[in-house]
Amino acid sequence: MGTITKRGNNYSIQYYVGGQKFRESTGSPKKAVAVKLLKLREGEVARGKKPEIYYDKIGFAELAQDYILDYKLNAKKTLAKAERIVRLHLLPFFGNCPASKITTTRVKQYISHRMDQGAANGTINRELAALKRAFNLASRCTPPKVSGTPYVPLLAERNVRQGFFEHDEFLALREALPPYLKGMVTFAYKTGWRVGEITGLTWNQVDLNRAVVRLEAGTTKNDEGRTIFLDRELVDVFKEQFRNRQLGCLYVFHRNGNPIKDFRVVWRRACKEAGIQGKLFHDLRRTAVRNMVRAGVPERVAMAISGHKTRSVFDRYDIVNLRDLEQAALSVERYLGDSPGTPAEAAGTKKAHNLMLAQNEGASHEG
Repeated sequence: MGTITKRGNNYSIQYYVGGQKFRESTGSPKKAVAVKLLKLREGEVARGKKPEIYYDKIGFAELAQDYILDYKLNAKKTLAKAERIVRLHLLPFFGNCPASKITTTRVKQYISHRMDQGAANGTINRELAALKRAFNLASRCTPPKVSGTPYVPLLAERNVRQGFFEHDEFLALREALPPYLKGMVTFAYKTGWRVGEITGLTWNQVDLNRAVVRLEAGTTKNDEGRTIFLDRELVDVFKEQFRNRQLGCLYVFHRNGNPIKDFRVVWRRACKEAGIQGKLFHDLRRTAVRNMVRAGVPERVAMAISGHKTRSVFDRYDIVNLRDLEQAALSVERYLGDSPGTPAEAAGTKKAHNLMLAQNEGASHEG
């Protein structure tokens, strides 16, 4: 049974939830207001609903702690990233705030704060996803730690993947790279594997007699195993790596017997020498997907080789560039029989195509 007391000019109510005492001010000097509020709270308790003041005692820091614990218990590979998001961004902004006070308005203030710091939309969205996940975990607890999850708006992202290599660009880059990276980039160019999957590849995952390379389930980003067959060029690459292996080194691709780690400086220098500044190693992954699709490899098979788990992600790598569009226009023109009648007209049409292509590509680079 709850009680009503008067403190100063205003009335307060006192009631129990699960044996725990709660005191709440009505903010009113009228006893009738206190009676009405007490009946409301007692009704909520009788229905098993916790009053809002119950949740005010649970701070966001507790939700963040549970969020990190969930990553640890499930052995998630992105634990370090989750810890970094919580430690550097979410806790400094929300840490002292009761979870019940984190509303959509407060979330929007966080978004504005991070934008002022220069964070990209994609980066902010990853942080908002962590925030939402923390609330979802809290709502599933027994008893729940929050009464509800605030609406968390996400920002628009321009996440269309644009970087890829034409074959002559790849050859120029490979020529400019030091020997220990040549085989590695060739493998990436052909398979589309992630850099961590390639640098972590060991000889016990390679069967040179059958020209097969395997990644075991649980070792990849999507936790699924993968098996690929090496073409003749890659067989030669692996044979060369085997000849150059060093005692005690388990890695297929290495630098003087040591794992290949940060090679960004070497990469940028090679790109500059090849005249293709701004290229990323990840562009090799995009290129491999595009090349497989162009070569007629079924998309399901291409996904199995590159390790793309979802079609939506895979589609973002199958990039169409201006040359693809030009080729499509010429193909339709040939099919419809609308090609110019004389060699001079054909040459003029081709010249116009090339001029438009150069202008468009120049504009896209400037943008």
